[in-house]
Amino acid sequence: MPGLPPPAADERQSLLEFLTFQQNAFFAAAYGLTDEQARSTPSVSSLSIGGLIKHATVVQKGWVQRAACAPDFPPADDRPMPEIMAEHADQYVMRDDETLQHLLAGLEKQNAEVLKVFRQADFDTAVPVPHDVPWFPQDLDHWTVRWVVLHLIEELTRHAGHADIIRESVDGATMYELMAANEEWPETDFLKRWKPAET
Repeated sequence: MPGLPPPAADERQSLLEFLTFQQNAFFAAAYGLTDEQARSTPSVSSLSIGGLIKHATVVQKGWVQRAACAPDFPPADDRPMPEIMAEHADQYVMRDDETLQHLLAGLEKQNAEVLKVFRQADFDTAVPVPHDVPWFPQDLDHWTVRWVVLHLIEELTRHAGHADIIRESVDGATMYELMAANEEWPETDFLKRWKPAET
């Protein structure tokens, strides 16, 4: 991934470049980690790199489904509420039976699906607002697909920042040295590629 989103000729491509940049941030944050490190929660938060990757995957799936089904609601989830809540809680945790490689593959697949939908969608299509979610606006009946794209950029940016802090807490690595290693950027006097600490 480049160090910055590239310039683009129009609104759609600009939004997709910024969305892609934030999607890719999780691969840099996870670069070089073991499963144990990806599962660890080294900060005061209960979040881990693996858990954030799972959440970034699930949250994109939910929002792109809303955009793809617009102007209608997506199919209702008729499962019992305890089952839905258990699944919601699980998306923030990297379980012992999960691997970082598997979680990153899932994120990569979801990222591609999100970009595919947004390349084709009409950004002005109305996306209905569910009024049974307390943090969604009660005085608004719809967003637009454009708003959904912007919201996903905002949401992924927030969680990429969480991932940066957690990764630095794991082993001291910071984003640009991780990006330099992942992308094999040339080293300079002020930027070196991340390398695992010698044991």
